[in-house]
Amino acid sequence: MSAADAVFLTGATGFVGAAVARALIARGFAVRALARPGSPRDNIAGLALEPVTGDLEDPASLARGVAGCRYLFHVAADYRLWVPDPASMMRVNVEGTRALMRAAQQAGVERIVYCSSVAALGHTRDGSPADETTPVIEAEIIGPYKRSKYLAEQAVLAMVREEGLPAVIVNPSTPVGPRDIKPTPTGRMILDAAAGRMPGYLETGLNIVHVDDVAEGHLLALERGVIGERYILGGENMKLGDIFARAARLAGTRPPRFKLSEGMLWPVALACEGLARAFGIPPLVTREHLRMARTPMYFSSAKAIEGLGYRPRPAEAALADAIAWFRASGKLRPAKARRSA
Repeated sequence: MSAADAVFLTGATGFVGAAVARALIARGFAVRALARPGSPRDNIAGLALEPVTGDLEDPASLARGVAGCRYLFHVAADYRLWVPDPASMMRVNVEGTRALMRAAQQAGVERIVYCSSVAALGHTRDGSPADETTPVIEAEIIGPYKRSKYLAEQAVLAMVREEGLPAVIVNPSTPVGPRDIKPTPTGRMILDAAAGRMPGYLETGLNIVHVDDVAEGHLLALERGVIGERYILGGENMKLGDIFARAARLAGTRPPRFKLSEGMLWPVALACEGLARAFGIPPLVTREHLRMARTPMYFSSAKAIEGLGYRPRPAEAALADAIAWFRASGKLRPAKARRSA
């Protein structure tokens, strides 16, 4: 790849997108990045890229972004586990994705890497790691985010089959690491555990992957991925309690002590949802959270490892880098300062 290879990247101001932007720039790509009006640009400050103001609901900005670009990396998404208006999430994640793919086709983009999610994939009944072939039961998809990512992925796959869209799909699991600026829902849990603000938890399982490994997986998909194929970009399958315990140990704090049951949290979820609807405050827990926790979200990255040369690092490295960044950014105070407060 030469420095003349131009890339249009969506989501660069966010967590995964910022990691992809850095990986592209390090490889010598000329990056043009979509940024919403008024969106914080801390994650791309100082990077050698060209910002394009717009969003996924503005087709004219998408056409400007892809014009003259050889490649497209579509990483942007509305990632929230609770939304007051699910229709708005569908417009961004599904219709926005479809509009961007159309713009890329019209601009003659040579190759596309679409960042989907393991949220778009199926789960095994016994909790064993799922892969790209695990069937999805659409009626059992929980929540607007997972539904939107499933429908967006299906739209891309249909365009590959029917229109020759040159897209490779990657499905990150649960990225963790530096520059989780919002933070993401997972980042918020890790931050709370590291800060000692989480007395209890509901046991489930997640696949933890370093965000920089996810970014590297995107570039491997560009270079080696097969058009129309999906590749899980995951890391290590872990119980949630173990994730929190490692985060607390790395931060020098006490891990959560109480393992809670779904029954205990159901009235809490109802109360949180009521407050969220009344005051617009994102709920700490919802009924959808509880339903999702019933099945461990374990995944296998064997296809990406074999087909792309993907090599994820241990989950502990991702947690350590996340905590170091939270501390450096002022979101997490040093442990000694907290104990003496």
